[in-house]
Amino acid sequence: MWSVLTVVVVFEFSVVVSRFFSKIKTTYDYGEIIFMLTFCLVTSSTYQVEKIFEILSTILIGVTTCIVIFIFICPVWAGEDLHKLLASNIEKLANYLQGFEVEYFHCSEDKEKCEKSVLEGYKTVLDSKESEESLENFARWEPGHGRFRFRHPWKQYLKIGALTRECAYNIKILNNYLNPEIPTSLEFECKIQDPCTKMISESNKALNMISSSIKTMTHPSATKTHIENQKAAVEELKFVLKIIFLEAGLLSITPVTPVTLIFEEIIKSVEKIYESVSELSNLAYFKSVAESNMSPKKPNLLHRGIIKPVVDIENTVDHVAISDNHRFDSNKTT
Repeated sequence: MWSVLTVVVVFEFSVVVSRFFSKIKTTYDYGEIIFMLTFCLVTSSTYQVEKIFEILSTILIGVTTCIVIFIFICPVWAGEDLHKLLASNIEKLANYLQGFEVEYFHCSEDKEKCEKSVLEGYKTVLDSKESEESLENFARWEPGHGRFRFRHPWKQYLKIGALTRECAYNIKILNNYLNPEIPTSLEFECKIQDPCTKMISESNKALNMISSSIKTMTHPSATKTHIENQKAAVEELKFVLKIIFLEAGLLSITPVTPVTLIFEEIIKSVEKIYESVSELSNLAYFKSVAESNMSPKKPNLLHRGIIKPVVDIENTVDHVAISDNHRFDSNKTT
């Protein structure tokens, strides 16, 4: 009896002490708890050797049944959930930028379409760190399945998630300037609206394309154009503000200067996200856009038209009229 209790205490003590190490806790915490409970159940339930083998076989049958159900019958993959969560978070940031444009410039036509949830989507991105780390921990233990190969670069997902939250923090600061205390004049808004719209639109397109590339597992090479366009739009906005500053003074550009600086940081964050997703696409062997769009081509027809037979009653002449971009008449006289 004392030997059994000693073994139980030693194992429990070892498991509890190992949980103080953060790396072991994040990776093996659930396994340690289940092992400790199972071990205590087996050792303290009976002292007969033949009963222990029955209990062990029962546990083995239960574990096997769970594995078969969750892999083959009703599969639940943490890696797939992490993949979808990452794409969804990036898409929420893109939707916020579109909603910010509508609210900031008071676009009455699109304001009805802009829901309040769109402008609050970034908040869920800020709180997604624990979910991402937990899903990544489970995903590393999963076998290769579907589009996710063995030894899939799950660590890269955490890097992309951290950059996505960095962009969300900048958006949180930007949200404070959605309703500025110092209102801007209509003339000033008209001067900056065009470069601001270009900048927001290009950032929105870039984030949407990055999200789409993650969902479809294709290389985000086409996003590079929008990354360069948003940089050019920022420089254009700075140039416009410089002209306004020379014409009307410093006070005229004060309400917009913080917004411009924050947007510059957002654009840098978008570029970092793009680079990380590009790295993920190389590590995970994502398909290129050309490969994903490949489809069997239909044979080209030399001529396409509608044949309409026409009967000439007087001369008994059959006419065949072919209607197309070019018209041809074929006559046969009998």
